[in-house]
Amino acid sequence: MAEQSDAASHSAADPLTPSLSEVRIQLERILGSRDFEVSERDHRFLEYVVAETLAGRGDRIKGYTIGVEVFGRDATFDPQSDPIVRIEAGRIRRALERYYLTAGSADPVVITIPKGGYIPAYSRRPEEERSEGRRPQAVPLPAKERRVSRPALWTLAAVVSVIGTWALSYWLTAPQIAVGGSSNLVAHAPTIPKLLVEPFENISGTKNGAILAKSVTMRVVDELSRFKDIVVVLIDLRRSDSAALTEGNNSTMKYLLAGNAEIDGDDVWISAQLTDRTTGSLLWAESYEGSRKVPRWRDAESNFARQVASTLGSPYGVIFRAETARLRSTVTSGNLDAYDCTLSYYSYRMILDRPTHASVKNCLKRAVEQFPGYTTGWALLSLIYIDEFRFRYGKSVDSRATLDRAIEAASRAVYLDPMNVRGLQAQMLALFFDNEVEEALKVGERAMALNPNDPELISAYGLRLALSGEWTKGCTLIAQALERGPAPRGYREMAMALCAYMQRDYQKAAMWIHKAHMAKNPAYHFIATAIYGQLGDVAAARREHRWILANAPELLKDVHRELVMRIKQPRDQEHFLDGLNRANIGVPGRMKPVHADAAK
Repeated sequence: MAEQSDAASHSAADPLTPSLSEVRIQLERILGSRDFEVSERDHRFLEYVVAETLAGRGDRIKGYTIGVEVFGRDATFDPQSDPIVRIEAGRIRRALERYYLTAGSADPVVITIPKGGYIPAYSRRPEEERSEGRRPQAVPLPAKERRVSRPALWTLAAVVSVIGTWALSYWLTAPQIAVGGSSNLVAHAPTIPKLLVEPFENISGTKNGAILAKSVTMRVVDELSRFKDIVVVLIDLRRSDSAALTEGNNSTMKYLLAGNAEIDGDDVWISAQLTDRTTGSLLWAESYEGSRKVPRWRDAESNFARQVASTLGSPYGVIFRAETARLRSTVTSGNLDAYDCTLSYYSYRMILDRPTHASVKNCLKRAVEQFPGYTTGWALLSLIYIDEFRFRYGKSVDSRATLDRAIEAASRAVYLDPMNVRGLQAQMLALFFDNEVEEALKVGERAMALNPNDPELISAYGLRLALSGEWTKGCTLIAQALERGPAPRGYREMAMALCAYMQRDYQKAAMWIHKAHMAKNPAYHFIATAIYGQLGDVAAARREHRWILANAPELLKDVHRELVMRIKQPRDQEHFLDGLNRANIGVPGRMKPVHADAAK
């Protein structure tokens, strides 16, 4: 009753300030909404700061106390050197804005966290503003109030919601984009390349041309920002001092994407060019010509933006190749910096051999020690541990501890950034090899929703679908990844060989395995052995078998166990084993029953 009296008198004094109960209800509404898309720890963050203000302890809300009490940092935590609180506060601010544009557009109470601090502010919407969808300015709640009860925590939404138009889609991804050349997004990570994007030029000079130029710019930036190995910097050409371009002289801001857009009657023309600003050389160019008379021509515009993003921002894309060439020409010792370790990982993926694996693993371990908040570093370290586990690159055949390290590193990556698809890819693979197949595929589906343009992710998810028994759907995705590229020849071709084998097209399987060129990888030789066995080429099969005996004998100690770890359906296991048996290499004839726990 006393609380109700306090709230009533408070509301009477200031009709725009909500009562305690209203704030509590609104907090629970936000935390329970799928449109409030943040991690569980950010749920705790918002809950904590609201609870502290309602308890009259707003003066205690500092970066240090949040780091210790919400994020579990120890007493040595320094919010100046570890920006985790600032980063997560920014995510919460954007998530709240997004929520109030969508599910919360008619909510009676607005909760915000004003910039410059972490103390939340609250306001009550007048009825007419709720119906019109306008947002009033928030006003702080007085410090002396009673503590809010702890509401239930809600899990992160599995898939980013698709909301409204392309412009809103761009706005949702804006946290990954630095406008006007300034960014604090990677203060907790190594220096990675920055891609300057100039607004596309309207060369037709018409209103429709201006709309097209702006639309293409936003679509391209939206798609590029999904890739985490580059920072996208959208230049604001309205800044008369050209500060963005001046700041772009920084050695990391060496890439510039510019383009043109033109509408002439019903004819549409779009072009884009990537240049190296340090040398002035043109690295890549692409164009699109079409007609507005074609139904759904805007889809072609979207496809153009996706292709630009995939070609430039994905692993093995244009920027990766330019950075790799730089690495080869400048590095003279094995002491690479953290970002160079990322480049080295993808270079290792081209061959997947044991010696390179060991050096890249050590490099990535040093990278995350130097930058504990480097999400991609943790993700790639997890993937390196997964390779050690599945290819038996470690010293011991009993590699459960290696898989545990992979799971832990992937969990760290997802914890640091739930939107980083490389972290989700690592988590998907770790769960798959831990026989948590259903959960692994859910994680893969979530990653695909975040970035459906990443060929590395598409092929990894497609292969997991195929190996779980969905061969048609999974192999279709692998083929799409192969077509979309860019990629080195190897792993995807090897996956296509396995797809053809499982679909009993052994001639096609042989064609793909010849294209794979993965002669240093054990899985390549196992697949080749089975293919040659089905084709009756015993001499070729025995040649592959001899390579396995010489280079990966651990995999032959329990072939059945290795198959169960990778191929999840018994009928598919038997089919693959049949190829090995036809190769006449002495593998037992039928699959042994293997309990799921044993395969772990």
